[in-house]
Amino acid sequence: MNLPPATDPPKLMSNARQKTGINKRIDRFGAFASMLCAIHCALLPVVFGVLPALGLGFLANHVYEQIFVGFAILLASISLWFGLRKHGSYLAFWFLVPGIVLLVYGMLIGSDHANSGHAVVVSIGGTLVAISHLANLRLNHVHGPNCDHA
Repeated sequence: MNLPPATDPPKLMSNARQKTGINKRIDRFGAFASMLCAIHCALLPVVFGVLPALGLGFLANHVYEQIFVGFAILLASISLWFGLRKHGSYLAFWFLVPGIVLLVYGMLIGSDHANSGHAVVVSIGGTLVAISHLANLRLNHVHGPNCDHA
C-alpha cells in the first residue's frame, strides 16, 4: 500500500516574525507618507493656484499640513523606537532627528505657502524622515533561514 508522502503541518508565524512583519509595513508606510509629504511641500508653491480647480484646495490648508507633520513625526518615532529595540543601532535616528527639527522649523516659519523657504525646509525634513524609515527597514532586515526574498 502506497501512502502519500508525509507533510509537515503548516507552521504558524512566530510572534517575533509577526511583529517584524508589522514593523516592516509601518516603516514602508512611513517612508511612503514622508516622501509624499516632501513632494507635497516641494510642489505646493508651484501648483498652489491649480489645487482649488482640481477640488484639492484642502491640501493647501496649513492645519492639514500640521496634522500630517505631527502624524509623520509620531509614526517615525514609534517605528524607529521599536527598530532600535530590535537592532540596537541609532543610525536611523541620525536622519530622523534633523528631519523632525526641519519639519518643526518649517511649520514655525511657514504660515504662507508662497514662502519658498518653508517649502524647501519642510521638503528636506520630510525626505530625511523618509530616509530614516528606509534605514530602519535595512537595519531590521537580518538574513536567516526565514529570509523571505530571493
